[in-house]
Amino acid sequence: MGTISDYIWAFLVGGSLCVVGQILIDKTKLTPARILVAYVVAGVFLGAIGLYQPLVDFAGAGATVPLTGFGNSLAKGVKEAVDSQGFLGIFTGGLKATAGGICVAVVGSFLASLIFKPKDKS
Repeated sequence: MGTISDYIWAFLVGGSLCVVGQILIDKTKLTPARILVAYVVAGVFLGAIGLYQPLVDFAGAGATVPLTGFGNSLAKGVKEAVDSQGFLGIFTGGLKATAGGICVAVVGSFLASLIFKPKDKS
């Protein structure tokens, strides 16, 4: 169980990532899908060069739950799989590390598509 400051920092870091995403949606012509991809790629890049883990250590769920955390998990999974399996780990590591999140996203998206009518950004 964390201290109150752990919760505050998680909220501030995760909330900051969300605020940046919302500003990009509101102030640019970027689609939410492109912003999503940019966040994942940023997480992969920062995780691959070792800069994302200190943020995870500091902010906990505030850094692991957003899409950048998913990208970091992909990078970490690939690193571990390459160390244990060699070249084949490049293709399997990211999926093994994020399989649970991918499954939840697919099932949740399917359920949301049954309930809501999606439309393009105008």
